[in-house]
Amino acid sequence: MGTMMCRGVRGATTVEANDRAQILQATRQLLALMIRANGIDREDVGCASFTVTKDLDAEFPALAARQLGWLDVPLLCSYEISVPGSLGRCIRILIHWNTEKSQSEVRHVYLKDAQRLRPDLCKLPPVDFDELEGWIAEQMRQLEL
Repeated sequence: MGTMMCRGVRGATTVEANDRAQILQATRQLLALMIRANGIDREDVGCASFTVTKDLDAEFPALAARQLGWLDVPLLCSYEISVPGSLGRCIRILIHWNTEKSQSEVRHVYLKDAQRLRPDLCKLPPVDFDELEGWIAEQMRQLEL
């Protein structure tokens, strides 16, 4: 049995517009893929940080994590630094995850235009977004019980 370590899991995605529904959907999809790619159990999550670029303020992206059942996980939202020429309409997530996996085994997730931030880490197979939305809907249904 390995030693439990705190590992950082990163992800980023973009939206077409500063729209509440788009921010929540994109964040749920990103977080769901991060969870599934790494086998993350929310009981092992120390905390998660969400940033948005200054052009996004229609909703807190952390609400998406609450919608997926992360009710007891400490969450924080903030703005990403506005560097001239940087990627706009971007949502980023950093999860602090207690795991026995080595840092090299952690799978980071970059979607949509955010893939250009870390092309070296965009190694996930193509995403079936219909299947993913079904998984997300099931997580949200379980909260309603």
